[in-house]
Amino acid sequence: QVQFVESGGALVQPGASLRLSCVASGSNVNDLHIGWFRQVPGKEREGISCIDKGDGDTIYADSVKGRFTISRDNDKNTVYLDMKALEPEDTAQYFCALDRNFCLMIKTMVGKNWGQGTQVTVSS
Repeated sequence: QVQFVESGGALVQPGASLRLSCVASGSNVNDLHIGWFRQVPGKEREGISCIDKGDGDTIYADSVKGRFTISRDNDKNTVYLDMKALEPEDTAQYFCALDRNFCLMIKTMVGKNWGQGTQVTVSS
């Protein structure tokens, strides 16, 4: 049973960059379809990026495309989310999880084996 621990969230100013980390235990990240999701209070959790197993093909939500980059380090068994040009609208709790739907499309992302999340706040 894979488990995830996220870290890296912080309070930053608009335009700043941040790297989130998702350390996996119990399975190798190279063998998993892993997504980043985010949630603001009162709204549903949304998938924003996903990296599929093996080849590591990636997908992004339109709201983050060109600003966020998902990657993984197999040696560290970690998946990253590099975020740049952060906007107040990016403020949310960020989670990593398995994607039940194999990272095929952003709109079909459904997570399982959730981590505890890490808070990102973008404010001046």
